[in-house]
Amino acid sequence: MIIGYARTSTLDQTAGLEAQERDLQAAGCERIFVEQVSSVDMVARAKLAEALEFVRQGDTLVVTKLDRLARSVAHLMEILAKLDTKGASLRILGMGIDTATPTGKLMLTILGGVAEFERAIMLERQREGIAKAEGKYKGRKPTARAQADQVQRLKAEGLGASEIAEKLGIGRASVYRILAD
Repeated sequence: MIIGYARTSTLDQTAGLEAQERDLQAAGCERIFVEQVSSVDMVARAKLAEALEFVRQGDTLVVTKLDRLARSVAHLMEILAKLDTKGASLRILGMGIDTATPTGKLMLTILGGVAEFERAIMLERQREGIAKAEGKYKGRKPTARAQADQVQRLKAEGLGASEIAEKLGIGRASVYRILAD
């Protein structure tokens, strides 16, 4: 039996959920488990647990994309272990991966690692953006402006912009900006 699993993170993502259901039906899914819950709250994913319980030997669990199923490699491996124990496989339509083959298992493990890395980077950027919006982000320290007094002193001693820049380890344009102020 081919079993589908569709998930969106929020209730207002109905178009995304409908698209997943349509793709799963086109893939021949005879039964589709649907839920609208964030993957961050792994405990509340009752329909995923129900789908994994429903799967029998020879069945295939189908999802449209990897991020609809698992957010970490550890969780993905846990799901794969449950499916393996039952003699079932996993197919991810968007990646063209089927764990019924050794190559499919290898590719899924590699791509799962990449997806987890990508998500961690995205969350890091999101945290930086939030900090920036709250005024907590300070940015890079201004190295040239911190040496404004030394630039002025060296200019007074008769050095040119290029010599000052080289001596202080800053850009020539920074020297000109400081001198213009």
